[in-house]
Amino acid sequence: MAEPEFTATGVRIGRRLRSLTRAGQVRITGGRLELLTSYGSEIDSAPLGEVRAGRPWFGAEDRAMAAVDGRRYLLRLGGQGGEAGPPTARRFIEAVRAATSRTG
Repeated sequence: MAEPEFTATGVRIGRRLRSLTRAGQVRITGGRLELLTSYGSEIDSAPLGEVRAGRPWFGAEDRAMAAVDGRRYLLRLGGQGGEAGPPTARRFIEAVRAATSRTG
């Protein structure tokens, strides 16, 4: 299989007020977005055609929103295990949008 188009580790993944993992992984590979726990278990995944990504209107620059087949996740990209800060959140949003425009 090809190299992942985007990978971030140490990602805090949450839904609404509930934290699903503090050190998860976000991966875009093979036309799919995968949200994984720190142990590698799948939280959610979907083809990129069913994924929307953007910045939340609230919160810090290291955050991104991902709507995966209608389910909304708040991603805090950057932290103890991954690359830090806003460039990672921006790269994630750009990777989803670029991959979506190629497939759709």
